[in-house]
Amino acid sequence: MNNLEEEKPGMHRWARPKLFGFAKRNRRPMTAAEQKLWEALSGRKLGGHKFRRQHPCGSYVLDFYCHKGQLCVEIDGAYHLSPEQHHADEARDAYLNEQGIRVLRFPNESVLEDLPGVLKEIESVLNGGH
Repeated sequence: MNNLEEEKPGMHRWARPKLFGFAKRNRRPMTAAEQKLWEALSGRKLGGHKFRRQHPCGSYVLDFYCHKGQLCVEIDGAYHLSPEQHHADEARDAYLNEQGIRVLRFPNESVLEDLPGVLKEIESVLNGGH
């Protein structure tokens, strides 16, 4: 076990080694909504909270993750509207909740059209709201 794992136990929540490569590749092509949100979250810009993007957790890769706040923020494109994907998202959210991770989901349009509202909701949850 390396020092990082000792300092932050459970940070990667039993992520499979293959998932790390997948997550790394996913960091490159961000959607416009993901880019906009990342600009607002990176560098501890939101209330000093540190976020990671494309963070491995179990069998999943989380869009944005705040370890200290145990919060996952997902940005959903149109394909999340299909019944199959909605069911998969529910199963994913249930798994994350079982791990003690809260999940916030926002459609691309919300991030692109109302970033201040999205950030306010994220910060509220991180500060003990919801």
